[in-house]
This record gives sequence, C-alpha cells and structure tokens, in this order.
Amino acid sequence: MSLNPCEQRVFDYLELKPEERKYWHEKVQRLALTPEGREIGIQRLDSELWKYYVERSSVVSNFKEATRNEGLNRTSMRNLAELLTRVWVEPKVKKPPQLKKV
Repeated sequence: MSLNPCEQRVFDYLELKPEERKYWHEKVQRLALTPEGREIGIQRLDSELWKYYVERSSVVSNFKEATRNEGLNRTSMRNLAELLTRVWVEPKVKKPPQLKKV
C-alpha cells in the first residue's frame, strides 16, 4: 500500500513515539469495531488522523517544515487509516458452516 507524504510522516512519527502509537492503536481498534461497521470506522479514522496531522504541524519540527513547504491543505489519510486497521485490528473469523445432521 502506498502512503502519501502526509500519511508517511504520521506513520513514521507513530513508529518513533511509543506513547502516541499506543494511543492510536487503541483508537484504531475502537473505531474499527464500531457497530456501524469497519468502513465507517475507517472514514472516521481518516478524519481523526487529519486533525492529528494539523495539530502535530504546530509542534513537531518535521511536520512544521513540511507545512511551510507544502501548505496545510486537507489531504486524505484513508490509506493510512486502512493500513493501521489491517495491522492493528484482528480480522473477524468467520465460523465454518455447520453440517446438518441427517
């Protein structure tokens, strides 16, 4: 899966910051398991990750620098949301169909 530069920046940041990664790991699991379904969770995660990117852009040096060079136009975080969901959320196991006894 290919990540855009903003997504890659967030991913790399989470890899370097265990506390941040733990927070997002829990959030991803919670959002992916919403009663509305995984797809709705990914859409919400996309939005939350963008808000996080904007917030980090005011305090983290490589985010600040990227914002100065690239601007802060809304960028999709969907690929990152899908990647984190795949990596951090266990897939639902489908029960095998039961055989009917004759």
